[in-house]
Amino acid sequence: MSLQPDDTSPKGHAAQPRGWLRVVIVVPLALAFVAAAVGFIGFLSQLRGVETDPPHNADGIVVLTGGSSRVSDAMELLAAGYGKRLLISGVHPTNDAGDISRSVPDSRGLMSCCVDLDRSAVNTRSNAAETRRWARERGFKSLIVVTSNYHMPRAIVELSHAMPDITLIPFAVVGDKWRDEPWWTSGAAFRLLLSEYAKYVAAEMRVRLADIGLDLTSDLAEPAAAPRRPATAQAN
Repeated sequence: MSLQPDDTSPKGHAAQPRGWLRVVIVVPLALAFVAAAVGFIGFLSQLRGVETDPPHNADGIVVLTGGSSRVSDAMELLAAGYGKRLLISGVHPTNDAGDISRSVPDSRGLMSCCVDLDRSAVNTRSNAAETRRWARERGFKSLIVVTSNYHMPRAIVELSHAMPDITLIPFAVVGDKWRDEPWWTSGAAFRLLLSEYAKYVAAEMRVRLADIGLDLTSDLAEPAAAPRRPATAQAN
């Protein structure tokens, strides 16, 4: 005579809560993983693989430092007349206009007339705050934004939040490594994209919370005193 397990035993009752506990833990984790994967794919779909000229001119141009050829591309746009002035945001405090002129050939004339240097910004949020001050000071209503393609989604989130009344035109810089090999074949590129995606999601969440009154960036609010003028290659 075979013996069947008794579900009414203490062991049977104990197994049921453990089964539900696994479901409660595993299902949300699985859903979170799927949501993150879908979001990552959506993030990748925003990244441009080739550089394209802006569709039209703007009042000014801003380039966010940190990636190869960003400044040189921005100088080329300025030279082509796509904007009246250029703000280079995030310049190292020890660098000056001469350093940039040496790194960007044929830029000396533009540096002396039409380029402003912002040495205060240390991250994308402060880039946005300093760009807002510069644009308002100049009375600009439209800006071409120059930064790397992988950084552009987060940059637009921060800049559009800081300057909702200013039209932003993205100009995504595509690095040589991005052109030479697919990002999924490079561990370093994949880690960079994952890191940038996490920062992008964090920026989106913070901006959405700010929109409903939960502002976590009071440190970037406009000061009561007159705004600081960015360092400029020429006294204005």
